[in-house]
Amino acid sequence: MTIENIQNQLKVIVNPNTGKTLHEEGRIVEVKADQNELLFKYKRDGITPEQKRAIETLVVNIAAPTYSADKVTVLTISENSADVFAGKTFTKPETKAAPAAAAAQIKTGHGPVGQNKKHVAGAKKVIAVSSCKGGVGKSTVSVNLAFALKNLGLKVGLLDADIYGPSMPMLLNQRGAKPGATPEKKILPIDAYGIPFISFGLFINEKDPVIWRGPMLGGVLNQFLFDVAWEGLDYLIIDLPPGTGDMQLSMIQATDIDGAIVVSTPQEVAILDSKKGLNMFNQVKVPVLGMVENMSYFVPDDNTSKKYFIFGEGGVKKAAEELNVNLLAEIPLEIALREGSDQGKPYMNEKKYEGRPVWNAYMQLAKNINQCFNGEPQGESKGFFKRLFS
Repeated sequence: MTIENIQNQLKVIVNPNTGKTLHEEGRIVEVKADQNELLFKYKRDGITPEQKRAIETLVVNIAAPTYSADKVTVLTISENSADVFAGKTFTKPETKAAPAAAAAQIKTGHGPVGQNKKHVAGAKKVIAVSSCKGGVGKSTVSVNLAFALKNLGLKVGLLDADIYGPSMPMLLNQRGAKPGATPEKKILPIDAYGIPFISFGLFINEKDPVIWRGPMLGGVLNQFLFDVAWEGLDYLIIDLPPGTGDMQLSMIQATDIDGAIVVSTPQEVAILDSKKGLNMFNQVKVPVLGMVENMSYFVPDDNTSKKYFIFGEGGVKKAAEELNVNLLAEIPLEIALREGSDQGKPYMNEKKYEGRPVWNAYMQLAKNINQCFNGEPQGESKGFFKRLFS
């Protein structure tokens, strides 16, 4: 890693008390780096000893590819913190002797759940769209669900939380857009066909790899949730990264999420992973609205009544029944859906497709989601949605 890359990463270290970066708060006093040593100097006021040690460890980790720990110096300036004794000039992470050999143990669990969760200002309801397996079309579902809800007359925002594979700038034809800021330094989301959205892809060159560590990514997502000027949204849809890792858990535990949707394709290998995602939401006490079967079948342009079950038939429906959750929709494949995604023209924003199988499936999905929060649907589905609130 180059010295310039290290310096850039140090700028986005987050103050755990505010969620803002040390750079934003003007706390970084000095960064010196040469071929042999790194010095990082910042204002420490209001940061506890435990938080200070965490920042020191983070600095060492960022520098690790280039500098060994004994070549990294972290200097703090503190005018009011009583725990910093006079005359101390710098601190380094403590080096402890290795403990005696013992049986390895793994501490499991998710920590305190439901405590100190923050509400996303400007959004009435927050919905997380998840999958444990990449390549099932989760981002495409998130985007077209947003436009389907918009077609119902609702105001919807999109948050692309897939830091390692942000695809919404392409799906929404906004690859070169750069967000601005309000006078209060809130991030202004980009408007795409009437839907405000934010994505990490708007802040980086799409050819550059994301090599940030967990705490840095967590700081970005925290900003996207709480430092973006979301306004008057009926729904904020969060497109989560695939999997059930620390980043997903941290976001879910810190955010007041009203419901989750789990997306899968029909084949068994995808369903097995999707069940893990669903169980994650159950463990952290987030209501699961139901499952969506994407790429359920293929519909040719010349015969919309014909169905080709390319990836198998009924897999997600069976899984939903086993897990006692709702099957919210079975969304088919059409060539126009793929073409629209590649061209940045969301299918559900194109009225010319109204009445086609994909259009009908997404509109039914939007209606089912909206009815989860605003009353039970009529007809055969009524019993399924009743489970959500029993």
